[in-house]
Amino acid sequence: MSRVGKYPVPIPQGVTATLAGKILTVKGKLGELKIETTDDVDTSVEDGKVWVKVKGTSKRARSQWGTTRATINNMVKGVSAGYSKTLDITGVGFKAAAQGKKLTLNLGFSHDVIYTVPEGIEVKTPAPTQIIVSGANRQKVGQVAAEIRSYKQPEPYKGKGIKYSDEFILRKEGKKK
Repeated sequence: MSRVGKYPVPIPQGVTATLAGKILTVKGKLGELKIETTDDVDTSVEDGKVWVKVKGTSKRARSQWGTTRATINNMVKGVSAGYSKTLDITGVGFKAAAQGKKLTLNLGFSHDVIYTVPEGIEVKTPAPTQIIVSGANRQKVGQVAAEIRSYKQPEPYKGKGIKYSDEFILRKEGKKK
């Protein structure tokens, strides 16, 4: 039995959830998110809670039960509080600057890396060596942060590169003479 799927998703004040056929729409102060539920689960909105119930006993149906509930919970939290990831840049001369929907990264290459920020995501640079990616969609926030990090992943000898703020880089010892 799913330990996640059997619990309802509470809807906080200021957030509305509506179900039209198989499409669940969640609106809040930070935006609007939609999900199309699968045929393996039944979704209903009752008494300020979203209930997800499994239809069959197949392995796929049972796995979709917990996954759908977790996705709906992430949507509700996203439109009410939002999600953010912080990236730190380490390295001499490495820096970032956000201008509108463009993020310019100077990472020691012969050219600047220009990243176009997708719709629904906000990127801020409070310091030249710090990037904050925020938005309502948890998956998009994580994907954008991973794409930015992939331009210059941290290396294990000096730790130069882009890393998550809560990430620990295991350092290696260099050559000895």
